[in-house]
Amino acid sequence: MEHLLTVARTARYQQLGELSAATRRVWFVAHGYGQLAAYFVRHFAHLVAADPHLVIIAPEGLSRFYLNGTGGRVGATWMTKENRLAEIDDYVAYLNQLAATILPRVAPDAAVTVLGFSQGAATISRWLARAPFRPARLILWAGAFPPDMDFSVATRLLQGLRVTLVCGTEDEFIKTDDLQNQQDFLRRLGVEPTLIRFVGTHTLDRETLLALAV
Repeated sequence: MEHLLTVARTARYQQLGELSAATRRVWFVAHGYGQLAAYFVRHFAHLVAADPHLVIIAPEGLSRFYLNGTGGRVGATWMTKENRLAEIDDYVAYLNQLAATILPRVAPDAAVTVLGFSQGAATISRWLARAPFRPARLILWAGAFPPDMDFSVATRLLQGLRVTLVCGTEDEFIKTDDLQNQQDFLRRLGVEPTLIRFVGTHTLDRETLLALAV
């Protein structure tokens, strides 16, 4: 008979910028499958360099693994199909604890943006449905809002929320039909998303990030 036991463990996150009462904007950014936060967060360094009142927080998935065989490069994942619901509970609890650590240290009216890339898009969507705060903006980059989320919960989360979809024109995992289906799905939940395309593949794009940070 299988049993579950909740245990304490150490989570890791990366930070760009200094947290203070002068911090006016905070971005929580979630990496995709097989990435590490230390490398993912580098894509946002130019945003912090351009805005001293911005802080980037990049949490890392709780499960790490070797990307090739039994050695070499390591990546992280937010969840797999194995023990799926418990893994979602674990990362939601982790991200809520992280937010509770970060947000009291910034200006009370600081604007919070939450960005998820690829697998991180579904991760942050599930998190926000159970988060104790409401962001100013949700950015789903090369990823989708999870279609299995409870309809009433998803509708409450998205009501009045600015949602932006971003995807490269040559993304090898997301086709034009996928984007259209995601827009239609979000409209059924009561939100009209903004769609941004850039010339590129399944990656982050420097100029697009700069435009979003304005």
